Amino acid sequence: MTSLKTFFISAVSSAILLSASLMPATASAAAVAPIQLAIAEFLDVQTKGLPGQTSYSIGAINASGLPDDCRNLNVTMDANARPWGKTHVNVRCTEGGTWSLYVPVDIHVLVNYVVSARPLTAGQIISATDIRQRQGDLADLPQGILTDRAQAIGQLSRTSLPADRPLRADMLRQPLVVKQGQNVKVVSQGVGFQVSSDGRALNNAAIGQVVQVRLASGQVLSGIAQKDGTVAIAY
Repeated sequence: MTSLKTFFISAVSSAILLSASLMPATASAAAVAPIQLAIAEFLDVQTKGLPGQTSYSIGAINASGLPDDCRNLNVTMDANARPWGKTHVNVRCTEGGTWSLYVPVDIHVLVNYVVSARPLTAGQIISATDIRQRQGDLADLPQGILTDRAQAIGQLSRTSLPADRPLRADMLRQPLVVKQGQNVKVVSQGVGFQVSSDGRALNNAAIGQVVQVRLASGQVLSGIAQKDGTVAIAY
């Protein structure tokens, strides 16, 4: 990833020098160069946390009429902007001038994503042989796409799906470990003690979800469903 970005920044620098002679007098190359560099530095930081192999390109900068004596540039991206694909950044001069402008950028993130290897039926528990990975650009993939096989294995398919369907998080759910009406063991524990009792579950729950349990005494307690089907209550 670093080598791609290093190559890109070098290419950008060369492009700036080449285009300087072609710019009209109103668009100062001295104004464009630091803007381009500030954007590249900002995108280097922004893309570090993204999965996969990242690259980006910076669109045309309309520097017509801008002074070339700005001493500090601040680059930001809208809080609700998608961090990949075709978007834009806001460049603002905070010292030596009071101007700001939007610059288009195109961010590519090449990732491995999960697809169904065969048709899946509704309610089916997904195994390792039911899925495979393909490679693609996040900008071309739907929101919530799964990029790790472990995110799908052991989950239930909410609906029937054909083969080669990209899997999103909202297509799957955790299997139930506690079912309504089921007899369950309730484990109460605190500092230096652990007590278990039997009860009946009042609702369905997957691992980590809240379960209400009615004890033989009639008391209703709330606990957390565990992988083994027990319900844990902490004090």
